[in-house]
Amino acid sequence: MSQTSLKQKKKNETGSRNSKDSLDTEKRKDSEKSGVRLSTQGSQELSLPKTDSRGYVVRNQWSRTSRSPSTRAPSVDEPRSKNTSLKVEMGDEMKRNLPSSSTTSRTSSTSPSQQESLKQLSEEPSPPTPPLPSTPPMPLDSHPPTPPEPFSSSRRSTKMHENPEAWAQGILREIRDSRDSMPQRDYPRTPPTEWKAYIQRRSTYSSQLDQDCLSELPRQHHQREEEEDEDEAYWASVKTLYEKIPSCSRPRPPKPKNAITIAVSSRALFNMVDGRKIYEEEGLEKYMEYQLNNENVILTPGPAFRFVKALQHVNARLRELYPSEQDLFDIVLMTNNHAQVGVRLINSVNHYGLLIDRFCLTGGKSPIGYLKAYLTNLYLSADSEKVQEAIQEGIASATMFDGAKDMAYCDTQLRVAFDGDAVLFSDESEHIAKEHGLDKFFQHETLFENKPLAQGPLKGFLEDLGRLQKKFYAKDERLLCPIRTYLVTARSAASSGARVLKTLRRWGLEIDEALFLAGAPKGPILVKIRPHIFFDDHMFHIEGAQKFGTITAHVPYGINQKMNN
Repeated sequence: MSQTSLKQKKKNETGSRNSKDSLDTEKRKDSEKSGVRLSTQGSQELSLPKTDSRGYVVRNQWSRTSRSPSTRAPSVDEPRSKNTSLKVEMGDEMKRNLPSSSTTSRTSSTSPSQQESLKQLSEEPSPPTPPLPSTPPMPLDSHPPTPPEPFSSSRRSTKMHENPEAWAQGILREIRDSRDSMPQRDYPRTPPTEWKAYIQRRSTYSSQLDQDCLSELPRQHHQREEEEDEDEAYWASVKTLYEKIPSCSRPRPPKPKNAITIAVSSRALFNMVDGRKIYEEEGLEKYMEYQLNNENVILTPGPAFRFVKALQHVNARLRELYPSEQDLFDIVLMTNNHAQVGVRLINSVNHYGLLIDRFCLTGGKSPIGYLKAYLTNLYLSADSEKVQEAIQEGIASATMFDGAKDMAYCDTQLRVAFDGDAVLFSDESEHIAKEHGLDKFFQHETLFENKPLAQGPLKGFLEDLGRLQKKFYAKDERLLCPIRTYLVTARSAASSGARVLKTLRRWGLEIDEALFLAGAPKGPILVKIRPHIFFDDHMFHIEGAQKFGTITAHVPYGINQKMNN
């Protein structure tokens, strides 16, 4: 080997070393800009971008803000990263082609003799060149991609201050692309009108059900069908029951200001003799216990029961002729019983089909104070003391007594019988008869024949009946009118009857039948009439009518009551 060739070789090694140093410097500067770290020779390692089989750089698959692969749109800094990757690729190519290029340049600059000597040197075995301190390349799939460095706030703030609009647009693009990249599924929705029963929809997803559930479905369906059959049979029986009732729909009660309010006590409407006996002998607590234990036992009808049923028949006829009629009878159950007894009363009222909607249970207190609040036109009770209190308050009242015998009553016509003096009229004529005798009484009535008598406590009730009668007369129902009134008096028609009829005429009232008995007993006449109620102020006539089975009502008014007291 000549000295010339050795010197040339040393020069080539020096040039290649200088070129390597310059390349390392450029790589280090570029890596600082692009985020790629290059390590120095010796103790530090060189970390180069990963390349594929064609020599292209494999881009990092990790996003700066998340651990999942980045699907964001290219940001503002992408041109810089592309230039960096191109520089790194060019450096690798230069490193692989460095010996040949340097040798070629040297060969082209040397003489032909020097080229021959260099060719001989190249044919001789050259000493092995130590490998570069870089890490040998690893296969692409040998290890997972390296996670990115934590994103520094200083670099983010620098981008934001350099170009805030571009930075904001990049953030918006990242959010929009992340939304667009998410998989979206369209779930079919069935409109509400297409919902079907489970049995109809079972065939569409029966394969997903458990076999045990499928085996139970036919049995459940069979049980459901049996229940439906039972329900249909029950409602068919109820329909049949209601078809037998004359009025299936319960009519609404009339307004109190327009109605004729009849207040009835519980002992007048029902037979409560047994309970009354327990109350008088054992006290209130035993009485309440007895009523609670027997609240499902239906009470038997009392003296006012048939009268109330007849009033309801009149209401039904009026509703047929006048569907919107409010001038009707309104029954109110007025009692001093405790509220706990009300359950038995309600059960009994519903059992008999009585249309009584308003109750007043005062719990031992006298109900007389509530009569005016209920706008009562007539109060019927089995307690004579309470009736006397109502009379003193100016309310038409009477004490009810049941007949001693059973009597057949008309179900299609309300029949009401009145006494004259101290019932429909005042008691002025009776004062004269008691103080001066019958002769003076006849003279007085003949003298004042054309002077109307003063009104008595039941005059208002007769007016109410007459007003309802005229409603039927207006529909040409005079002969079929469901109301009929009677005047049953002990007066003599020849001597004192004219003043009575003229008084009714002056009042504008009509009486269907007027019976002047001239002192004869009233019981036999009332049996022929069979009234639902007979009002009289004399207990003598009340007891005589009771013996024949007539339901009577004693009116405690006038001079006769003062003499009895």
